[in-house]
Amino acid sequence: MTTLTDRYVWAVLRAVPSRQRDELEPEIRALVADAAERTALVELGDPDALAARYTDATRFLIGPRLYPEWERLLKLLIPIVAPIAGIAFGAVAWATGKPAGEAIVSGLGIAFNVVVQMAFWFTLVFAIAERTGASYIPATGRPWTPDELPELPAPDRLSLGEAIASVAFGAFVLAAIVWVQVAKPIVIDGTAFALFDPAASVWLWYLVGLTLAEIVFALALYRRGRWTWAYAVANAVLAAALAIPVVWLIREELLLNPALVDAIDAKTGGGWLEPTMAITAFVFAFIAVIDSVDGFGKAWRTSRQVARPAG
Repeated sequence: MTTLTDRYVWAVLRAVPSRQRDELEPEIRALVADAAERTALVELGDPDALAARYTDATRFLIGPRLYPEWERLLKLLIPIVAPIAGIAFGAVAWATGKPAGEAIVSGLGIAFNVVVQMAFWFTLVFAIAERTGASYIPATGRPWTPDELPELPAPDRLSLGEAIASVAFGAFVLAAIVWVQVAKPIVIDGTAFALFDPAASVWLWYLVGLTLAEIVFALALYRRGRWTWAYAVANAVLAAALAIPVVWLIREELLLNPALVDAIDAKTGGGWLEPTMAITAFVFAFIAVIDSVDGFGKAWRTSRQVARPAG
């Protein structure tokens, strides 16, 4: 059985930078040990407020409770997504006849745009969560009590940061789909091209709907608190619902804008599409399989943990 002290210490430490946690944990436990446990926690007050004092946080867009996760995700994703987008668009520009310097500038511009978009959408979603998060106590005038402490997170539980990240990434994907289709960032010989086949607009709406479903799934999983077999099945269905149509569209050459393909072929002499699309299809299928297996693995571990006390 978890003690109030353990729950209190965890609630404080989750809201401070990881580099400070080892140093602060014994100090906080010592504060609690100076008096009766419950009385001490009442005197110390809301753990988010105590964490804010340690971090000198007063007014903020993203507070200490969510800032470490926001920072970690941006540091993880931006160095991966931005270079890939920049290199891909720069390579297209170079392959279509632009000078190397112009192609590099074009790629850098796309990479910068991706960084701005990711930072904006992640910050927006985290800021909204900061102001609507369930861990904040409404201004009812009643004092904080230890009964409001959160439970320690269960293994394989989707954390609040991961749930917010799923929503933010979904928003970024939605914005990216609209951007590459409406803004037409690919320009060849003065002509701007949409990335996807305009005739496949119904499939673009399908991808938009599926992205929204992924967001709803992440929020529902966070609310549920743990993986179950039903959620694992739903996760696998969503993964297949994305991978199968995308692989089929690639195989039937229905995904990319034919005018764009013809323009690139005219510049490069062809031969680039088949291997590129084959690799893309494999990546989508591989990610779908890994994601599905991971979901079932988490559901299996959760089921064993739930069944263990009964034994």
